[in-house]
Amino acid sequence: MFVADCQSRLGFDLLSNTWNAVVIWTLRHGPLRHAELRRRIGGISQKVLTETLRRLEDNGLVAHLPGRAGYELTELGRSLLGPIEAIGQWTAEHADEVLDAQELRLRRDAAG
Repeated sequence: MFVADCQSRLGFDLLSNTWNAVVIWTLRHGPLRHAELRRRIGGISQKVLTETLRRLEDNGLVAHLPGRAGYELTELGRSLLGPIEAIGQWTAEHADEVLDAQELRLRRDAAG
C-alpha cells in the first residue's frame, strides 16, 4: 500500500520532517511573524525555520502574508491539525513504552 509511487506516502513524507509538524502546530491559532514563530518554537535556527516555511509554502500548507511579513496556515495546512494532534495524543499515551524499548535496546547493545 505504501510503495514508492503511492500517493498515500505524501502525508507521511510531509509529517516525517519534525519541523514541518511543529511549525504547522505553532500556527494553529493564527498568523505569526517569523521572529515570533521562532521564539515560540524554540530550538530552531533562523535558517531552518526559513527553509521549513518555504517547504510548507511550496506544498500549499502555509501562506506568506505580504506587508506583514507573517505566515498563516492555509485551509490545506489546517486540515493537518487533526493528524498532528492524533500523533501527539499517541505520543503522550505511549512515550514511556517507546523510551523503555529504546533503553532496553541500548542495554542489549552495551552488553554485546
